[in-house]
This record gives sequence, structure tokens and C-alpha cells, in this order.
Amino acid sequence: MRRARKVVEGIIYRYRAGIPWRDLPREEFGAWQTVWKRHARYARDGTWDRILHVILADADAAGKIDWNVSVDATICRAHQHGTNTTRPEQDTGGRVESQEPALPGL
Repeated sequence: MRRARKVVEGIIYRYRAGIPWRDLPREEFGAWQTVWKRHARYARDGTWDRILHVILADADAAGKIDWNVSVDATICRAHQHGTNTTRPEQDTGGRVESQEPALPGL
């Protein structure tokens, strides 16, 4: 059972530190591949969801959860070059842009 605890602590450490799986300290948690595989298996079989539900139920029964919700409706617009989409060709006038002045005689 001690090994399972070290693996779960490695998963928690990785999320708290915000590091890649490969940067887990091997001396403390063992091989990063083992920790990652256990995390992936728990995610697939619903173990993390069951743990969350139990923790929430216990905290709610103890009155430790405030269920008030605040919704922010702020809009943040991105610059057109800040997206990964392209404009249709008919909007830009085709692939080649004219180098001629817009008004004749200029």
C-alpha cells in the first residue's frame, strides 16, 4: 500500500508544481511513467470522479462549501491576427493585392 501512496502523491505533486511528467523527482515518487500510467488509469476508470464526489459530499455535510456562484460576462476580443483562422479569399480580394492607388491620378 505504501507504493500506491507514493504514486498518488507524485500525481498531486506534479499538478501543484505545474511541471511536466518527466520532471517528477524519481527519488521521491519513482519512475514518471509509472505515475503517469496510474493517473491515466484512474482518469479512465472514473476513480478521480468518485474521489471528488466523496470529498464534496463530506465537505457539504460539514457545511464547508459555499454554493454561491458568481458569473463574469466580460468579453475579451482578440486581434484578427491573434486567431488561428484565415479569412476567405473573397474578403481580401484574392491572393494578390493590387499595388495601384485607390484613386486614379494619385
